[in-house]
Amino acid sequence: MRPVLAACMALSLVAGPGAGDGCQDPPSPSLSRSVPAPQLSAEELHSPHMPESLRCDACYAIAFQLEEQLSKAEAKLGRKALRESDYVEVLERSCLQSWELYGVQELNGEKRLTGPGLQSQQPLSVTMTGGPWPSRLAKMCHSFVGEQGEEQLYGAHRRGPSALRELLCHGEKGPCAPPAGGKAGRPAPPKVLQNEL
Repeated sequence: MRPVLAACMALSLVAGPGAGDGCQDPPSPSLSRSVPAPQLSAEELHSPHMPESLRCDACYAIAFQLEEQLSKAEAKLGRKALRESDYVEVLERSCLQSWELYGVQELNGEKRLTGPGLQSQQPLSVTMTGGPWPSRLAKMCHSFVGEQGEEQLYGAHRRGPSALRELLCHGEKGPCAPPAGGKAGRPAPPKVLQNEL
């Protein structure tokens, strides 16, 4: 108790009036906020596959990671273009990486995937990372590489970050593409961090 009291007194002396306010009793419950964790459905909790509602976000996360890893490899090797054996290895490692920084968050009443390359966190929100999300992202990443092929993915990377994202996410079978009926699909994740691509 004495060290806390001494710290409060020192703070108020150094910083002036009002600085020691944080040393008083905690705020009343009416001033505190409660932020609930996202409520996940059985599919979102237990399915081995990425839920349909999060596939577009997941695609943007995967495109971001592939782009970032390919760019790092080019810089590390000091080449503008990688050899086929190099980009195949980089793409494989990209899918095997830890996806632990990704999770789900409820934003404006809608569940969204969050993490590097995606929408930044909202203040006073709860993000659920780990759990099923890393394995789902890795599985989707391997699927994209298998469907598109390493050569096509690397060619899109060489055309620029938006080309790789367009190929994976908005192409004919991409999870962000409009359905066959022509109506718009799920909107792309807002505020994609363009400067990080």
